[in-house]
Amino acid sequence: MANDHQFNRRTFLKFAGGAAVIVGGGFLARRFDVLGRAVKRLDKIANPQRIEADFICQIITRDPSVSRTIMWQSEAVESAAAVEWREVDAQEVQRAAASNEDFTDDGCAAVLHMAGIEGLTPGKSYEYRLVNGEEASEWWPLTTPAERDGFKALIFPDSQSSDYSVWRDVAQGAWQRNPNAGFFVNMGDLVDNGEDHTQWDAWLSAVAPMIEQIPFAPVMGNHETYDRNWQVRLPKAYLQEFAVPDNGSEAFSRYYYSFDYGMCHFAVLNTQMDETADFKQGLLEEQLSWLPEDMEKSRKQWKVALLHKDVLQYRIHQRPERTEGFSDIGEAFMPVFDKLGVDLVLTAHLHTYRNRGHIEAFRRSAKGPVYILTGVAGDVRYPNLWIDHALDEAVAPQPETDNYLVLEAKDAQLAVECFLPDGTRIDRVEVVK
Repeated sequence: MANDHQFNRRTFLKFAGGAAVIVGGGFLARRFDVLGRAVKRLDKIANPQRIEADFICQIITRDPSVSRTIMWQSEAVESAAAVEWREVDAQEVQRAAASNEDFTDDGCAAVLHMAGIEGLTPGKSYEYRLVNGEEASEWWPLTTPAERDGFKALIFPDSQSSDYSVWRDVAQGAWQRNPNAGFFVNMGDLVDNGEDHTQWDAWLSAVAPMIEQIPFAPVMGNHETYDRNWQVRLPKAYLQEFAVPDNGSEAFSRYYYSFDYGMCHFAVLNTQMDETADFKQGLLEEQLSWLPEDMEKSRKQWKVALLHKDVLQYRIHQRPERTEGFSDIGEAFMPVFDKLGVDLVLTAHLHTYRNRGHIEAFRRSAKGPVYILTGVAGDVRYPNLWIDHALDEAVAPQPETDNYLVLEAKDAQLAVECFLPDGTRIDRVEVVK
């Protein structure tokens, strides 16, 4: 079944938990194609004016206080596809036409739609819906942040899984406990295999309806670059699925980007230099040129950097020759973060939660950025693998389970709290200035 690609994405059941199985350690989606078509036909008969749309997403924009990107998928081109929006309880409706882009990967075809919502007012409550001619979806909430108000965001570590029900439970539980979160981040390795379309379907299904109601800020991980044979390729699906803010790059559009939210500026960096090297060069050099200009243009109070691969190098029980120190990523970016006055750096990749506190000039300090390795939010775990680093200040209980983080910004403080899936807090970090 893993190589059975002749069906369209729409045949995948919306809730992956009811359709997911583990076979030989790999994730497969059971395809109830006939039943799925019958259910949709009945639904269309009962609701003839309901639009057919899969995987509706709000995607972060450079300034989500005044704009938003809406994406979704369908089986066929919808020539009249558009997004409508209005202030809550208002009569006036505005509309933006949507694009139609054919997309085929893993032998599976879909049409991707994207529409930009512009001209919003900061600090307002809106609602939006999808339309195609006379067909329309339900209205979904869309809230814009005020420029100087505090906010809360959900930060999820690697979600790659064999069975995405664990990821679903972590994400949904975090959102239920924090319904006022303004947006959410996934720190890379969203899926275990970047070409496997059933995993993308499962990932997207697991975060509905959160991703329809608050914007998503993705970080690219190395697993987004794997093909079905576990060979490295360009991250085709990731780049098509998420229309992140433009970075001005011709070679690496959508690989890295930045955005503002409230009083914070976020730089989302790409650490997949090794994975892209066989296809095109210059990813690191381009970011090292772009980042200072991007950060220095920001007038926001707080500066946050998001990276998938970690900045430290850990010893491993099974590899005594491996030394403790800093990774190539850390050696490349940490001096730049020091120079630019970055306040907080979040990383992932190692599937363990570690709070390192302030690090400056490659040593523990009373100042410099606070570095946090965010943990794991899927079912791929590395129990008792890493030997504690001298710079670790707090470590998740061992053997490690899943976790999520809540980032809260206020005028004089950034606070990051780490929680187990049941809501138990295991760490809190405060950055004050």
